[in-house]
Amino acid sequence: MFLSDEQLSIRDLARDFVERELKPVVKQLETGDLQILKNLWAKMAETGLTSLPFAEEFGGAAVDSLSYFLVLEEIAKVSAALATSLSVHVSLAGLPIQYYGTEAQKEQYLPDLVSGQKIGAFALTEPNAGSDAGAGLTRADLTRADKDGDAYILNGSKLFITNALIGHVFIATARTDAKTPGPKGLSAFIIDRDTPGLTITKGDEKMGLLGGDWGELHFDNCRVAASQRLSDEGQGFKLFMRSLNIGRISIGAISLGLAQACLDASLQYAKERQQFGKPIADFQAIQFKLADMALKIEAARNLVYNAARLKEAGKDFALEASMAKLYASEICNQCASEAVQIFGGYGYTKDFPVERYFRDARVMSLFEGTSEIQRTIIAKQLLA
Repeated sequence: MFLSDEQLSIRDLARDFVERELKPVVKQLETGDLQILKNLWAKMAETGLTSLPFAEEFGGAAVDSLSYFLVLEEIAKVSAALATSLSVHVSLAGLPIQYYGTEAQKEQYLPDLVSGQKIGAFALTEPNAGSDAGAGLTRADLTRADKDGDAYILNGSKLFITNALIGHVFIATARTDAKTPGPKGLSAFIIDRDTPGLTITKGDEKMGLLGGDWGELHFDNCRVAASQRLSDEGQGFKLFMRSLNIGRISIGAISLGLAQACLDASLQYAKERQQFGKPIADFQAIQFKLADMALKIEAARNLVYNAARLKEAGKDFALEASMAKLYASEICNQCASEAVQIFGGYGYTKDFPVERYFRDARVMSLFEGTSEIQRTIIAKQLLA
């Protein structure tokens, strides 16, 4: 896949960070120690990895979209958890403010988010609204924001929020119009961590991505100034759909990096592992697994990179983002499963990384829209 000299340079910057800072601590990171995660965030900020896709006027590097996704791919080869944390910060928190924020909002929030001094998060999912986040907005049990003079009073909760425990700035959605059914009743808000009425708690224990954090946001008469609303009232659904389209390419890139890690580990192990007097790489059964993994990864890479280039060109990329996310996340799971199979019993132990790859891969086909939702999006666009 052709990459420019600048893109290769940025990819190498990410690789250097991974080798120098991430690999030595990845096992400790997997214990869930938030201080290690915060330390890595400081190192990413110092390296400039938090600033890549943002405009120069806010301290960003203004690199092209593919360069940013290449960084996620490289980090995910060692820690899908850290890559996911960065992708949420950039794709779902920082960029929405850059795209939709007022000048005052941009000046207030972007310099700290771009520099990595503050970490962003995106709060959409609720206990009773996951895939049905838009259609269920008229329900009384979902988060709502009632107008009160020059402010809104938020009540409700959000869960499965990446960066909840380490985050400082949250982009949260809430229903502002009880009379308007469906997506038109949704608005988005920028909410600071220390806003009175906002409580943050640790999320349920999860299967994978143990090196990252997630938690729940609870709004109890949380008063948010009207000036904190992101874009116009009732535009929240459009805002988060565009954000999720970018996020889906991010998940495609992370899935791609994770799948590549599975292949790399499998290749090395197959050459070293001896059975029946020779390396298992000499057996056709193993060779076919490796060949299929490489084929699927290359197909996924083309889908992800194509979606990134369409975004950079200012073209409509929603269809391609869903295709990239769907295919990359599913082949990521397939490659992780085959890697465990190639490693045999050792692949089922924590002594080898493929056990972690297998657990981390599973969520890739769930968040940022499940595989079923992606197929629905693709079909609707084909039939439109």
